[in-house]
Amino acid sequence: MSTSVETDTFADQLLTRALGAAETLSVYVGDRLGWYRLLAAGPLTSQELADRSATHERYAREWLEHQAVAGLVRCDDVSDAHQRRYWLSPAAAEVLTDPASLAYLTPLARMFAAAAVQLPALLEAYRTGGGVGWAQFGADARESQADMNRPWFEQVLGRAMAGVGPLHERLSRPGTRIADVGCGAGWSSIALARAYPGAVVDGYDIDAESVEMARANAAQAGLADRVRFTATDAAGLPANSFDAVFAFECVHDMPYPVDVLEAARNALRDGGSVIVMDEAVAAEFGAQGDELERLMYGFSMFVCLPDGMSHPDSAGTGTAMRPATLRDYGARAGLGTFEVLPIEDFGFWRFYRLASR
Repeated sequence: MSTSVETDTFADQLLTRALGAAETLSVYVGDRLGWYRLLAAGPLTSQELADRSATHERYAREWLEHQAVAGLVRCDDVSDAHQRRYWLSPAAAEVLTDPASLAYLTPLARMFAAAAVQLPALLEAYRTGGGVGWAQFGADARESQADMNRPWFEQVLGRAMAGVGPLHERLSRPGTRIADVGCGAGWSSIALARAYPGAVVDGYDIDAESVEMARANAAQAGLADRVRFTATDAAGLPANSFDAVFAFECVHDMPYPVDVLEAARNALRDGGSVIVMDEAVAAEFGAQGDELERLMYGFSMFVCLPDGMSHPDSAGTGTAMRPATLRDYGARAGLGTFEVLPIEDFGFWRFYRLASR
């Protein structure tokens, strides 16, 4: 039976997406086995790569050939597969191996690999309305989240806050106290402490392993005296204690966002603000969305929504949390002031300020 042009076009689109999925998983392999980092140091044969990484040559050779075919690595023009040498271009090395670069994207592969492992559990959640909790996704998801955000926090967050006059002035006061709800591995808390040397920052997260990572990161940064971390939910926030409560890329995951925002409001000193950084999705849903929308729905289907739904009576927000949704959550929490902060070109994210009237 013949197919229409429209059918052929759709089939081609799906094939392209399948190629992307295979290549994303191949990036995960190259990252976790250390192959990209070795290739960034100079040309290697498949045997040399295997020897230096304590892996098997036959698998290394297959992966290298795939990477070259996919255009992810470069190779010389030698017909003997065992003698052929492979390497990363400077641009590819930055994107794939440099954790300090704003272009570092390897953590994306880790997040989707973590989700792939949980596909049976995800299917069950889709059938029953249950969920897959953050802890089930394991170290790959935890480290992916931390590593993806780290360079933006370290290099851009302080400058971004300095561009918001009244907030910057409040945070610059001696004796300022800042709370960081959903702090994860602590890079946001550390960045805030560096930007505001007179401040004490308290990070809170319900994931105990993330809190341990955060404590180690703060100690290594020499900031353990001003940056403290507690494994608890927002109910652990002390009342009337903070000049600002931050929530970086976590409100959309929360099963009870209104309760968390209400706890944040109660934790503020007079004139304080709740600052939310979340995904910069479009203001309204629309079919044929841009690449950011597609990526955020990908995260939502496989990680964020199932995490939120793993709790009873969850709000079930999902990653594509649009401004009106957050405005509604804030209003219900008693935070009647809502504004989008003038922070642009900050990765995938948008900043909001919420406060009591």
